[in-house]
Amino acid sequence: MYTDTDRCVRAVQSKDARFDGWFFTAVRTTGIYCRPSCPAVPPKVENMSFLPSAAACQQAGYRACKRCRPDTSPGSPEWNARADAVARAMRLIQDGVVDREGVTGLATRLGYSTRQVERQLGAELGAGPLALARAQRAQTARLLIETSELPMGDVAFAAGFASIRNFNETVREVFALTPGELRARAARAGRSEPRVPGTITLRLPYRAPLNPDNLFGHLAATAVPGVEEWRDGAYRRTLRLPYGTGVVALTPGPEHIGCRLALTDLRDLTIAISRCRWMLDLDADPEAVDGQLRTDPLLAPLVDKAPGRRVPRTVDAAEFAVRAVLGQQVSTAAARTHAARLVTAYGEPVEDPQGGLTHLFPGPEALAGLDPETLSMPRSRRTTLTTLVGALADGSLPLGIDSDWEAARAALNALPGFGPWTTEIIAMRALGDPDAFLPSDLGVRRAAQGLGLPSTPAALTARAAGWRPWRAYAVQYLWATEDHAINHLPV
Repeated sequence: MYTDTDRCVRAVQSKDARFDGWFFTAVRTTGIYCRPSCPAVPPKVENMSFLPSAAACQQAGYRACKRCRPDTSPGSPEWNARADAVARAMRLIQDGVVDREGVTGLATRLGYSTRQVERQLGAELGAGPLALARAQRAQTARLLIETSELPMGDVAFAAGFASIRNFNETVREVFALTPGELRARAARAGRSEPRVPGTITLRLPYRAPLNPDNLFGHLAATAVPGVEEWRDGAYRRTLRLPYGTGVVALTPGPEHIGCRLALTDLRDLTIAISRCRWMLDLDADPEAVDGQLRTDPLLAPLVDKAPGRRVPRTVDAAEFAVRAVLGQQVSTAAARTHAARLVTAYGEPVEDPQGGLTHLFPGPEALAGLDPETLSMPRSRRTTLTTLVGALADGSLPLGIDSDWEAARAALNALPGFGPWTTEIIAMRALGDPDAFLPSDLGVRRAAQGLGLPSTPAALTARAAGWRPWRAYAVQYLWATEDHAINHLPV
């Protein structure tokens, strides 16, 4: 979008928050960069230039605006709506792969040379993987500076900087303030969240509107005891992270999602935030999604009634794949019971500061040794589960945010017991394909019939061609027609 100058100018002049994160405005006369909705008086058109990322702005020598804080914008929705190499690279960078494995590790995961990755990211984002990772480290540092009382040395370490000197230089360069000045400024502005010992509290921005009902309702209704819970108006769950473990509490709000994290290793902060944003689909563009779905006159009333539905995802693709198999042809309650038994038998114990959560969901390696005879399910489904777990454990079935969606579908369909429903629910909620579709789902078919849409899978798929590329969101609207716990915030 940043190449459409006229459209960008209109967005800046109208202070349109819908475009925050889509592009950034660099102001030549002041040397700062802003989000489109910056409350300051818009600069003259001839002094504006538009760049696709905060990293590109920083690389060009611009510093972040102190009023609109562009580094805290929602992420670009493009990276979650696309499956090409650039989008997969961005999802991996957000998940901290460059900090952990370097550019070489990023390129290996994508199946390209480092030169190809750098060229593709530079062409589309105006910055290479190192600059993009540096911008992310700066944002993490700012969060820790403003929302915690950690010593600056610990902040630098947790944000991923190699040295205190590099930390200080980056913060001054990006924000035109020293770390100490940033903390003092936040304290004067009353920007800090209420602090709980041992936790980091922050806000997760999103593009309005956001309807929390199906998003949090689904996560709470399907919560696995010991791993997830709904408590005091927040969805809480345990997290398996690269350096340690964590517990997160996410609270829906009218302007942001409240996020409280307890981590065993602060180096996991960036990754934990990224995975929570991914799970809640916070970088979605509801205007684009709902606008497309409204073109169907039978679907439009559902969108108008409760716009801004998101697709509830997961923090761990392998975990969700296992749970999808456990949920085949059984009720939500039965699926939770099956999952809870696996957690008790194979899950790794964790400590929860509030005492409600007890385990991580067991990983494929832990489940690889399970005895199928102990599973109270049909023999065919036992075979499906053990085959899936084996493929996940030996790496022959890689599932993650960087997966090629069509390749993953083909691999899943090759496993015994995997039909279209199981494959598509994994594509939707674990891999994040916004166009995943469930025409054979009973709830979808009932809703379609009630609306006057075709209810047979083939006919509904043909009708849904007009909903592309947002059919996963259409499923959320169709499911919402039923009075089911997944469609309501718990009381």
